[in-house]
Amino acid sequence: MERFEEVKNLIMSLEGDFDKFYDKNNQAAGTRVRKGMQELKTLAQDIRTEVQNMKNAES
Repeated sequence: MERFEEVKNLIMSLEGDFDKFYDKNNQAAGTRVRKGMQELKTLAQDIRTEVQNMKNAES
């Protein structure tokens, strides 16, 4: 569950930048959103790999 908390925290930390980019057209916030989404993608892939490894270890 610790990994899930990491995902939630990352998404919540990006909320302000999403608002600034989409509502206020702040280009720097868009860059931070893109960077955060890349981190989210990497974290999600790490979690997928971890889950798959744990699942395979039980077999």
